[in-house]
Amino acid sequence: MYQFALSKMVMAGAVLAGLHGAAAAADAIRIGSVVSATGAAAYLGDPELKTLQLYIERVNAEGGVLGRKLELIHYDDGSEANKANSFAKRLIESDKVDLIIGGTTTGSSMAMIPLVEKAGIPFISMAAGVPIIEPVKKWVFKVAPTDRMAAEKVFTEMKRLGITKIGLLSETSGFGQSGSKETQAVAPKYGISIVANETYGPKDTDVTAQLTKIRSTAGIQAVFVFGAGQGPAVATKNYKQLAIALPLYQSHGVASEEYIKLSGAASDGVKLPAAALVIAAQLPAADPQKAVVSAYEKTYRERYKADVSTFGGHGYDALMIAVAAIKKAGGTDKAKVRDAIEATRGYIGTAGQFDMSASDHMGLGLSAFRLLDIKNGAWRLVQ
Repeated sequence: MYQFALSKMVMAGAVLAGLHGAAAAADAIRIGSVVSATGAAAYLGDPELKTLQLYIERVNAEGGVLGRKLELIHYDDGSEANKANSFAKRLIESDKVDLIIGGTTTGSSMAMIPLVEKAGIPFISMAAGVPIIEPVKKWVFKVAPTDRMAAEKVFTEMKRLGITKIGLLSETSGFGQSGSKETQAVAPKYGISIVANETYGPKDTDVTAQLTKIRSTAGIQAVFVFGAGQGPAVATKNYKQLAIALPLYQSHGVASEEYIKLSGAASDGVKLPAAALVIAAQLPAADPQKAVVSAYEKTYRERYKADVSTFGGHGYDALMIAVAAIKKAGGTDKAKVRDAIEATRGYIGTAGQFDMSASDHMGLGLSAFRLLDIKNGAWRLVQ
C-alpha cells in the first residue's frame, strides 16, 4: 500500500515537473530567424547567426528580457529565397515565434515579407535592398543601409575625383538587381553616366567576358561592381587578371574579411562604402559609434576567434532593437512590439544611428557609411 502511494506521488511529481517545464518553455520569448548560413551568401549569414546566438546567450545570462529567457529558433535557407519562404511559414505557423529576425539577402527577405505581413508579426530584415522597406510595410523593418545609399556614397567619391563615365557590373540576385536599379536611378544626380552595363549570376565562376566588354567601352573611367557573396571576389580576381587600369569600386555587399581572403592581392586598391564596424580601431575616440563597435568586435573575437563583419553587426543591431522594443512594449504583444520598433530613436548601433518613424522603417542616414579602401590586405578609412 505504501509503495503504491509512493508510486502515485512520484508520478504526480513527474507530471507537475513536466507541466512546470512546459510552462517555462512556453514563457520564453521566441525569436525566429532565417539566415543564409550556407551557400553563396554564407559569409554574410554565418556571422549573423553566430551573433544572434552569442548575444541571446548573453541576454539570458543577465536575466533575460522582462524576466523571461530568449529562445532562438533558426533555419538555414542555404542562400535560396524559396527556402526562406518555407521556413518563415514554419516559424509563424508551427513554431509560433513572437518576432522574426532574418533574411540575410534581399531575395530571402522579399520572399518572407508577404507571410509576415499577412500574419501580423514584427520582422527585422538584415538585408540591404530598398524594396524591403519601400514602400513602407506595416510589419517590416531593416537594419542594413540600403543599396541606394551605397551607390550615393560611391558616387560622392567619384564626383570628387571628376569621374563621370563608369561601367556597372551587377549580380542577377535580388540584391544585385535592386542595387543596379538604384545605382542607375541616382547616377544622374551626381553627373555620372553608366556607359556600360553588364550582369553575372551569383554562382558564376568567371566574368572576364563581361569585364572585357566594359573595358572596351569608349571613355570609361571606373568600374562599379554591385553584388554580394562570392561573385564580387570572382570579379575582383578577373579584374586583376585582365590588368584593367581603372579604379574598381564595390558595394557594401563585400564588407567582410572573407571578401579580402577570397580576392587575395587582387583586392588591393578596391574602394567601397561600409559601416564603421570593420574599422573600429581607426575611429577617433569622440566618434559616437566607437564604444559600440569596439565592444562588439572584442566580444565576437573572444568568442569565435574570428574577424568581425558588418553582417554580424546587422544581427546585433536587429536583436538589440527587438529587445528594446519588447521591453518598451512590456511584453510580446505583436502590435505593441511593432509600434515600439517603429518608435526607435537615437539608437547607436554598429551600422550607425537609427531614427525610425512611420515613414522610415530603417532610420539610417548616408553618414552610416564610411568610405574604405583595401591596402596590403587590410581595411583603411578613406573618409
